[in-house]
Amino acid sequence: MTQKTVVIVGAGHAGYQVAASLRQHGFAERVCLINDEAHLPYQRPPLSKAYLKGEGKPDSLMFRPDKFYRDQNIELIADRAAFIDRAAQKVLLASGAFLDYGHLVLATGARNRLLDLPNANLPDVKYLRILDESEALRQRIASARHVAVIGAGFIGLEFAATARAKGLEVDVIELGSRVMARAVTAEISEYFQMRHTSAGIRIHLGVQATSIENADEEVSGVSLSNGHHIPADLVVVGVGVLPNVEIAAEAGLSVASGIIVNEHLLTADANISAIGDCALFASPRFGGSLRLESVQNATDQARCVAARLTGDDKIYDGLPWFWSDQGDDKLQIAGLTTGYDQVVVRGDRAARSFSAFCYKAGQLVGIESVNRAADHVFGRKILGMNRSIEPEKAADASFDLKSALV
Repeated sequence: MTQKTVVIVGAGHAGYQVAASLRQHGFAERVCLINDEAHLPYQRPPLSKAYLKGEGKPDSLMFRPDKFYRDQNIELIADRAAFIDRAAQKVLLASGAFLDYGHLVLATGARNRLLDLPNANLPDVKYLRILDESEALRQRIASARHVAVIGAGFIGLEFAATARAKGLEVDVIELGSRVMARAVTAEISEYFQMRHTSAGIRIHLGVQATSIENADEEVSGVSLSNGHHIPADLVVVGVGVLPNVEIAAEAGLSVASGIIVNEHLLTADANISAIGDCALFASPRFGGSLRLESVQNATDQARCVAARLTGDDKIYDGLPWFWSDQGDDKLQIAGLTTGYDQVVVRGDRAARSFSAFCYKAGQLVGIESVNRAADHVFGRKILGMNRSIEPEKAADASFDLKSALV
């Protein structure tokens, strides 16, 4: 195929991987990677895990040192994409400069969903998604005494576990009826709620924060919808994210809960792809459209686009997988368990080593594992093969899972 300049908007996992994979595939033309953060492209998962605990310096998070981009002739541009001129195939940058593109890859990611509450803009109301936010929290928890965490999803609970381990009083506020309700089965929710509660974290379910209380410019607590008040000198918010679709919408591309792309990760404009957290993609595997927030999805989609741009055009059919480190427990998920109608538990919850095998109409759709890496690996393999295992065998601890892969 004719090689052409590739411009990539966004330097997170997806954007970085497109650039790196293009060079790995022998792409010899110009590659521009637009990075709107004041850091080299970096890994995000440690921000709410090891890095937040105080392990490592910012440099330890970087995918590659600056020399890599020079050696690979990847133009790392510290700027922000402001507008796409599709007719002229140009990207206008916030600095006023233009970049011409032969193909444009939108890897714009997502941003924190902000609280719409009184006093939500106080300095000690924090979020956790980018390096600067993690660094600010890392510094702040060293002197904080009592933190209120709004949202019991992965990020909220990962932070809560770290804060509690550092000796802070921790309250978690969750509107849903159980922790991580949108992401995992009741069996996994119950286990993690028990583990966090036993560590001294107070979890408030079925309530929402109605206001953040303050004394002058300092946080003093959080008021709840049930009339209760939680004292706090720090509030951390983890109530989800919003995909960054605005630049695509302004360019006339179709958007919904993400930038709409087909199974090849192309928008309706054949010169523009979208990948990662911002992309709502057609999934042959699941028979609908999905937008996934995971490192696996971002990097696999990036590799798929890089392969297409260098002559190997295939549909994207990656198997989703996720993980979350909360205290001493590792949760790993293979597949998508949305819509399951049967759960089979394998292992021993009391021994902190078990998995929830999730079925829909008798077909395995996902496995959620706690401190049980072998089950997770099995799940990725069998689901990747589009195969299943009978619930009775999954529940039988004496049954060798590997035999189901033959």
